[in-house]
Amino acid sequence: MSLINQRQGFRRTVGKNAFWGLDPILTVAVGLLLFIGTLLVYAATRDWYAANGLDPEYYLKRHVINIMIGILLAWGTTVIDYRSLRAYTPVVWGLGVIGLTAVLIPGIGSEVNGAQAWIPLPGGFQIQPAELSKIAIIVGMSMLLSEYRHESDAPTHRDVIQALLVAAIPVGLILLQPDMGTVFIISIAVVAMIGASGAPSRWVVGLILVALLGGFGATKLGVINDYQVKRLQSFVDPNSDALGAGYQLRQARITVGSGGLFGTGLFEGPQTNGRFVPEQQTDFIFTVAGEQLGFVGSGFILLLYLTIVMRAFTIARRSTDAFGRMVCVGVLSWFAFQTFENIGMTLGLMPMTGVPLPFLSYGGSSMFANLIGFGLLQNIYAKQRG
Repeated sequence: MSLINQRQGFRRTVGKNAFWGLDPILTVAVGLLLFIGTLLVYAATRDWYAANGLDPEYYLKRHVINIMIGILLAWGTTVIDYRSLRAYTPVVWGLGVIGLTAVLIPGIGSEVNGAQAWIPLPGGFQIQPAELSKIAIIVGMSMLLSEYRHESDAPTHRDVIQALLVAAIPVGLILLQPDMGTVFIISIAVVAMIGASGAPSRWVVGLILVALLGGFGATKLGVINDYQVKRLQSFVDPNSDALGAGYQLRQARITVGSGGLFGTGLFEGPQTNGRFVPEQQTDFIFTVAGEQLGFVGSGFILLLYLTIVMRAFTIARRSTDAFGRMVCVGVLSWFAFQTFENIGMTLGLMPMTGVPLPFLSYGGSSMFANLIGFGLLQNIYAKQRG
């Protein structure tokens, strides 16, 4: 009898350690986005694949597998005390740089849509090191910006320079792919973290000026590829290349607008089923929501993202140590800007940069990185309560 009680006590302890102390509001918001995203990925691909004699559940199965792997990664992230990540930060950062270097080596990396950013894996899967490098940069910068080796409670100029170097090397490798969307997102996170660290405000102003001048110079010198320039031109004038670079933007806006107030109904969207929008299960998943769920459904999705951002802000504000606060700010700014960029490009408010919508879009690397970021937020929240 005592052996049975011991086993029951062990199960209760494991369950408590695994799930006790997690932010319930953040968990529900992310869980609902994962569920809605699964339905939207299926709705974006089912009818077209069935009509062409292919497996209509091809993307659904893979998306569910990605979510399951991502949940395991998130759980593993919550088990380890985030404060112990300081000791492993060089390893995490080093692995990120190795992955970004490997993807540029011919024969290892593969090119998709003009960017050599993926490493093929067995079973038809691919991994995108640039997505996972976001975690490495955030953790690495957080360590340097929070380890004060002086009497002041703010980082020195030397600390900021070291933190920028931690970000600059991976960003430079990502630029070689090129993947401008990921560079923009990382840049926003870098500026936000430096601003929140207490560093002199002139660093933030200087970084913004450098980014603006760098973007202008890259365009003039031809560093940005031709297709990326055409995307910027189509953003300024969608009618400039209606059948080329402007086609995707025009179709995205038509698809979102056709949903009306309540949408056409799940799996019932003619624009989606006709696949008028390329990459609609990945970068343009929000068009599926706009058409089939309408303004009400899309508004609910935006509310879930707002909830995640607000909870991340609350966790950062309540964090008792600088390292945890910096990690929260990095993840918060990453989620917020990537969401804004993806939905903004769908509606024609931002240039097309090819970034997925967090927790909603199909894509293994993006899902893994997002759920690891979610796990970091939960870890910091749990340790505050513990």
